[in-house]
Amino acid sequence: MYGWLWRVLPGGAAIRVALLLVLLTGVLALLWYLVFPFVDRLLPFDDVTVS
Repeated sequence: MYGWLWRVLPGGAAIRVALLLVLLTGVLALLWYLVFPFVDRLLPFDDVTVS
């Protein structure tokens, strides 16, 4: 997959690295702001019971 992504991106090596960093930042932001808050509501970590 990484080889395919490297071949598909346009430009030289420096531009490809910059594009990969932008793509990685976008994926991480998507996870941080959309996916993780949705999953957090489904996880039972706030249900603390002491007996």
